[in-house]
This record gives sequence, structure tokens and C-alpha cells, in this order.
Amino acid sequence: MQVVIALIVTPDGFPLAYEVLPGNTLDKQTLKEFLAKIERQYGKADRVWVMDRGIPTEETLALMRDADPPVHYLVGTPKGHLTKLEKSFLDQPWQLVREQVTVKLLNAGSETYVLALSAGRRDKERAMRRRRLKRLCKRLHELQRQAPRRDQLLLKLGAAKKEAGRAYGLVKVRVPEKDEPFTPETFTFTLNRKKLRLARRREGHYVLRTNLANDNPAQLWAYYIQLTEVEQAFKELKGDLGLRPIYHQREDRIEAHIFVAFLAYCLQVTLKARLRPLAPGLTPRSALEKFAAIQMVDVHLPTTDGRTLILSRYTQPEPEQQLLLDRLHLRLPEQPPPRISSNLQAQIA
Repeated sequence: MQVVIALIVTPDGFPLAYEVLPGNTLDKQTLKEFLAKIERQYGKADRVWVMDRGIPTEETLALMRDADPPVHYLVGTPKGHLTKLEKSFLDQPWQLVREQVTVKLLNAGSETYVLALSAGRRDKERAMRRRRLKRLCKRLHELQRQAPRRDQLLLKLGAAKKEAGRAYGLVKVRVPEKDEPFTPETFTFTLNRKKLRLARRREGHYVLRTNLANDNPAQLWAYYIQLTEVEQAFKELKGDLGLRPIYHQREDRIEAHIFVAFLAYCLQVTLKARLRPLAPGLTPRSALEKFAAIQMVDVHLPTTDGRTLILSRYTQPEPEQQLLLDRLHLRLPEQPPPRISSNLQAQIA
């Protein structure tokens, strides 16, 4: 059993809503419902929906543009759009938005396109492409030496293609025909230099589209970068907060497990917002690790009449922990009052 979790957060990372959906739900099927839900819950407002490219369909974007008033969006687009718009972008000037990131703006009727170039992303994509291409060529050389039967060759090529990803399209591979023997002439591979040049030219580029009436590409790019908040939310839910793995089988228990993780995320993002101005540079995880050393202990003291005096006490914070408490304007509560119980009650407890 699988589930899909849909999550909406503000630019600061605070959650607005989430839904647990069946595992066969496509991302693009979730947007319409959420648009209506947020409008019902919070009313109409001049919101900007920042989404990954797999979320909206062309039909949904058209409905958002045609709504009264229009629903504003900013969404990534597949790299195929860059082919259609490449010539139109040539005459537009680049604008530096931050170190190693430049953007261009292109107005196209009811929509505006933003072409972004990130030097860091380019270096990362280039390094990944080189590693995959190198592994692929090594594997193809191995297959040449092994000379497997044609059916085995096709299976191994399929596995190599899956591992190489897009890098496989940069290589021309010729396999033996059905009745041809395996020879160095019937199984060959060469680098497609035309595709390689195109891939190199586009590395580090990505295209955004929006229906916002905004002629500042730097501001539009800054809006899109806020999408990292929802990505970070899922990382924290899956990692620090133990959202997965989920071992439950019943739907109500699965939803309860996710609900508890969602509540934990609400607390974590609140702690993050508190740390940002008061203890910058400290993450919620590191803060909780520091506070974890403060523990609650029960001290059992027997009395002369056979009863037990129970003192619940938390350990005193170390100087570093006390400094963090002071920075966050937090005060530990008073120590709990003592309790007295009989031996029988203590044994049951």
C-alpha cells in the first residue's frame, strides 16, 4: 500500500494544509482540489501559487488564467519549452540576481517566461552527465568483450539505459539485427556530438512561466526559490520527524501516523522561526540535540512507615543549554511537587 501526501506551505515554511491521497494519485490531479480548499478555508486573496513543473496541467493553468480574478501562478517548465523559446530569448539582456545566478525575461501574451542560468547547477549537471556517460561507455566496452547473445544484449542494454538516464541519448548504439552474428562491426557505439553540444549549452538553464504582471525577472526568480521551503518540509518530515517507513496497514492508522508527523512538523517549523532571529545559524535539530541532555528523573525515597516519597525532577541545564534558553526567552517550569504512594501502588506503577 502506498500513499501520496500533498502539502501547502507559506514562503516561511508554515503549513497551511495537507492531504493524504491514494498511492496511484498523479501530482497533476491534486491542484484543482487544493485551489478550491484554500479558497474555502481562507477566502479569496491575491495569492501566488509557486509549483513544481509536474503539478499543473495546461488545462489547469488555463483555468487559473481565465478565473475572475485570475489566480496567479509561477511554475517550472520542462526543458522542451526551451527549444521553442530559445531564439526569442537571444535578444533579451541577462540580469544578475545573486552570485552565479543570472536571469532573462520574455513577455509572451498572457504569460511571462523567465530563463535562469545557475553556474552552480550547471557544474552539478555537467559533473553528473560526465559520470554517467563514463560509466555507460565503460559498460558498453564490457558488452563488446562479453559478446552476449542478442536477447541477452538487449536486456543488458536496457539496464544500462536505465542507469545512464538522459546520458544514454548522447550515444548512438547499433545492435546486431535478428539474424546477424555478434561482431565488432554489428555492435558499435559512438558519441552523438551534436546532442552533446546541445546538452552542454543547456546545462544549468531552467525556464519558469507565470501569469503575473511583473517585469522584474529577479523578483520572479526569488518567488520561485521559495519553493525550496516545501521541499525542505518533506525532507524534515521524512528524515528528522520519522514520517517513513509506515508499517501500518489500516487506513485510519496510516492517516493518524501522518497526522502526528504533521503536528511535529508544525512544532519544528515554529522552533525554526524562533531560532532565526534569536539564535541564527542554529537548526531545530541541533537545538533539540542540545536540549536532549535535560532529562526528567523520578527519585524514589522510602519512608519509615512503608510508603515511598517520589520526587520528579528535571536535571539542571548546563551553561550552554542555559545560554540557549536565555536567547530563546524560554524558562523551565517549576519542579513538580512530591508524591507519596504505598509500596503496592509503586509496584503497580
